[in-house]
Amino acid sequence: MTRSDLVARLAERFGQLTQRDAEFAVKTILDAMSEALAHGHRIEIRGFGSFSINRRPPRMGRNPRSGEQVLIPEKLVPHFKPGKALREAVDARGEAPIADTTQSALVRKA
Repeated sequence: MTRSDLVARLAERFGQLTQRDAEFAVKTILDAMSEALAHGHRIEIRGFGSFSINRRPPRMGRNPRSGEQVLIPEKLVPHFKPGKALREAVDARGEAPIADTTQSALVRKA
């Protein structure tokens, strides 16, 4: 799902919202989340997951062209950890096609 898909789905689901209002709402939420992460805050959305910042320590890398060692500086990167409800929903969704395929294969054999 892309940002524009999300905007379209919001506008479709909530009839009182225009496409423009839905776009503004999505932009506002994403900007607030980005700003919070940029300031080092943690974001937790119950039932969905949490966003935090992970530190990647400096390390030695290798330039693939010349083979010489290069120092790669420390980085702060965003990290998402899905909540229990989201993990279970994705897992349940992932099992359905496998179970259907297996069952239809059994039906065909019989």
